[in-house]
Formats: sequence, C-alpha cells, structure tokens
Amino acid sequence: MGKLKALLLTEGMHGMISQVEGMAKALNAEYSHKIVRLSFPWNLIPPKFTPVSQIVLKDKIYITNNDAPDLIISCGRKSVIPSIFLKRINSKIFTIHIQDPKVNFKNFDAIVSPEHDNLNGDNIYSSKGAIHYITEIEINNAKQYLTNKIKSEKIVSLILGGPNKYYNFNSDQIINIFNQIKSIFVSDGYKVIIIPSMRTPKEIIDLSIREMSSCGYVVNKVDKQAYLSAYALADYVIVTCDSTSMISEAATSGKPIFIAHMKAKKNNYRFKRFFDLFKQMGITRDLGEKVETWTYNKHNEAQRIAFEIKNKIKN
Repeated sequence: MGKLKALLLTEGMHGMISQVEGMAKALNAEYSHKIVRLSFPWNLIPPKFTPVSQIVLKDKIYITNNDAPDLIISCGRKSVIPSIFLKRINSKIFTIHIQDPKVNFKNFDAIVSPEHDNLNGDNIYSSKGAIHYITEIEINNAKQYLTNKIKSEKIVSLILGGPNKYYNFNSDQIINIFNQIKSIFVSDGYKVIIIPSMRTPKEIIDLSIREMSSCGYVVNKVDKQAYLSAYALADYVIVTCDSTSMISEAATSGKPIFIAHMKAKKNNYRFKRFFDLFKQMGITRDLGEKVETWTYNKHNEAQRIAFEIKNKIKN
C-alpha cells in the first residue's frame, strides 16, 4: 500500500490531536489537520440531533474529486458531522472516527474506541487505553534534551494534566501529590522532573515552581521534547489521574507508572474501568503503593489497530 492522504478533524485539544495523528502515523499516511468549530446553536447540540450539512460549521470544508483525501480520521463530538458530510460528498473516502461518535456506527467505516467504553459492532476496533502519537523512537531520541537541567542517578518524572468535568485539579490536591512525592521519592534521593500539559493552569505551574524547584526541575511551558525526555530519563513516571491519554502515552516508555489519584467531582466509572485494566496489565500502580521495579510490554495500540484497519481498506 502506497502513501495514503488523510484529513484529520478535531476540536484542537491535545488528547484528540494525539489520537488522530497517532492513527495517521501508524497508517503511514501523509496528513493535514483541520480544527472544527461549530456555529451556535449546533456547538451545544448532540450530533444525533444535528443536520448533516455545512451550515453547522463556522469554517466550511471544501473537497473536490481531485483533492479528496483517502482517509478522514476524526476525534471528538464536533468532528462527527463534518466527517459524515464529507463521506456523503465522496463515498470513496474511508472514514475512521476515534471515540464513541454517539450516532449510528454505520456512518463510519471504522470506529476506534477504548475498551473501557464497551462499544460493540462489526466496525468497532477496541484499544486498551487511548491511541496516541508518541513512539519509542521519539522518546529515545529526546533523552539528552533535559540532561543539562537535572543531574541525578535517580529520577522520577511527574506529568501534570489539568481540570476537566471529572476532576477539579485544585491546589490542595496538587500539594498533596507533591507531598507524597517528597515523602516517597525525594526523601530517598530522587530528583523530580515536572512536565505540564496544554491543560495545566498557569497557577498550577507557578505552584509547582514554588513547591518543587528545590527538588529537581520544573518545565514552565508546554514542550514536547521535554515531555519525551522526561520519560527517557525517568526511573519511575507519575501521571495525574485526569487523562487516560497521558497515561496511555506514558505506557510507551515501558517505565513503571504510578497514577496520582484525586477526588472525582462526579461519577468517574469509565476512568475506574481504565485504571483497573492498566493495573491488571501490569502497567500502573497507585501513587502510595510500594516503590519497586516492575516491567511490562511497552504499550502502543495504534500500530496493532492500524494493521487491522489497513486490511479492511485493502478489501
């Protein structure tokens, strides 16, 4: 199969971009990315009640038979309608949606959904955790990036997420995580690398600098190379519980992963199923459990699922 051409549709959030780019890379596709914005009131209405029309889009998407992509890879609620619309314009386009589209599954050629979502159907491809764009090669290549910032034989990396509809991510909870890290790791001679994400509030980054700078190195902005380097250098990785995507990305490193749990503000049963799955697979433990070395197969589902989807595209 030659190089495929893919159009990626997302709402622009890191987790969504990571998933669509991860699938495009695994399919060996050249890709361009379109951020989808819906007009009022369609931005507030579920896809199943939204007309399949360009009228719902703030920024129209035009394709012709000459420039039509081979694939559309979409992720997130707002990308559902434009993907269906473009498929109706050109039925030869193979459409892949990541996550539950909350519409009839037959609108897509393939749907990639995490196992903890419990979706079932002939065109459903279930992943153990989220697919993403991080690769083992990228992690290894970035190792030297932070070596001049932190010098220690023992390193633990903390990956910070941010608030969402399940977790407040407030200062008290973050300080509690910092105190656990000081008690468990810093007291035993570890240096700490702290990495923020696109969702990490500035006040939490500032809090990290005040509370943890003396314990290692705090990256004060979103920096993908620092993120990758933190995995390469770490003996242990700690990830806040608010992002299944970040925990799935961390599993590419093969490093022992502790999940830093916070109190949920609403029922987080999908998160709990994910936590249980990764614990059963031997990938994660909870921050506070005994610090010991464990191993698991480096985990990246995009390659496995891409192989199955390539066979479907051929057929």
